Amino acid sequence: MQQFFEKYKKQLLRGGVLLLVLITVIASGKQLNATLLESAIGVVVTPFQDLTTGISSWVDETITASRNKADLKEENTELKNQIADLLEENRRLAMYEAENAKLSALLKIAQRYPDYESVGANVIAKDPGVWYDGFTIDKGTTSDISANMVLIAPEGLVGKVLESGLTFSKAQSILDSRSSVPAMSVRTGDLGVVKGDYTLSADGLCIMEYIDAQAEIMVGDEIVTSHLSDIYPAGLAIGKVLELETDTNGLTKYAVIQPYVDLKHLDTILVIDKNSVVERAVETPVTDDPADNADATEPEEPTEDNQETEASE
Repeated sequence: MQQFFEKYKKQLLRGGVLLLVLITVIASGKQLNATLLESAIGVVVTPFQDLTTGISSWVDETITASRNKADLKEENTELKNQIADLLEENRRLAMYEAENAKLSALLKIAQRYPDYESVGANVIAKDPGVWYDGFTIDKGTTSDISANMVLIAPEGLVGKVLESGLTFSKAQSILDSRSSVPAMSVRTGDLGVVKGDYTLSADGLCIMEYIDAQAEIMVGDEIVTSHLSDIYPAGLAIGKVLELETDTNGLTKYAVIQPYVDLKHLDTILVIDKNSVVERAVETPVTDDPADNADATEPEEPTEDNQETEASE
């Protein structure tokens, strides 16, 4: 064997070099024809390579999709929380806006009656029933609320205070059958009395009684408080006439009244005291003449006669 290697040493070296060159050329991607062995190996190995590559790609895509799904889920949860916070903020702002609107409306009412003391109040309870026959407000004697003070809403008359505690008052609406409000037609001046009625209060209506049979009052007329009341200021809007009927005695008639105030959804009112008068400061006019503005009680300068008299004394 050694003799064979020694004898063919140069040929073997040349063959080895040629083989290395051939392998290098194949590895470098040169367009050479594959051998039968290489072709056989390729047929066996290629499907496994494709399968391995497919599995690897599927694993990568699955992991990426799972990661993206988790990120989207987290982002979706965060967005839902943000939406919930925004909706809650909008609800609060809507409540504040509604409350400001109510307070502004009450302020406008108070400005209509600047000569009377007034205070805003909230309805905190109501008597059983569909409508407000009687209810409770959150102001009492600590806010100078007392019986017979008038309750009004932006739309018109609500009723009056019946009795007061320290921090609450019980009130009576114009739908209460015990209520009695002197009233008149704005158009004709015809007088009557607005009262609650058992059969009409379920529909949120009341009646105006004791209208003269010859009165010219008509359906659609506006009814307000008259000047004949010791409790209610004149001119408070009450409602409008829906129907007119003649009493059985033929001497008077009555009208069905639709109140302007939605007593079913009443929540904020203004309390005014007709018997109170707001004191207003009277300014003393100032003239341009300094002599007119001088103090009338300023002491006079002593004269010679006065000095002699004081000396003799």
